[in-house]
Amino acid sequence: HLHQTEEKSMVELLILEENDREQFIKDNQFAFRYGATEEFGKRDAHYEEEGEIISRKTIEDSIDNGRAYRIVDDGRNAGGLVLHLEGDRGFLDLLFTSPELHGRGIGYAAWCEVERLYPQVKIWETCTPYFETRNIHFYINKCGFHAVEFFNVRHPDPNDPEEYTADENTETCGFDGMFRFEKQIDCK
Repeated sequence: HLHQTEEKSMVELLILEENDREQFIKDNQFAFRYGATEEFGKRDAHYEEEGEIISRKTIEDSIDNGRAYRIVDDGRNAGGLVLHLEGDRGFLDLLFTSPELHGRGIGYAAWCEVERLYPQVKIWETCTPYFETRNIHFYINKCGFHAVEFFNVRHPDPNDPEEYTADENTETCGFDGMFRFEKQIDCK
């Protein structure tokens, strides 16, 4: 499964092998941590667990309940993604690229390959935190998603309502918000 990036290198999506699972988790955490540090500096308050933007459990649950792929560019691991599929609906649960490869079109090439591999999916969905401006740009401006919902303390995610429970003294919670995006694939 190959898709050309803007720099004419080839991107492959390969099913995650069990013996690469641990490195996949570490690479995912590093990429998310790098993104948050780039956005906020060292004093970031958006961690799921000590020192990590995304917890090991979140990644493991995603892998265990979905289809995990390595993004391979020119023979080396360049990132990864996890999909959940239900008939003609698909959910992009995780997508990350190695920070040293940012800006080379690898994430976009990987996304194009996902759409090519799963033509039966007519509506794709994903979520990203409100503070991840790089992700918001990527999903809307590059991949053609639309923001359709904003989960927050006044409008909790029905699949994860406890994440948005407000402190009794304030209207804020530990998690400030998440955008839900959708992309409808035009039937031709």
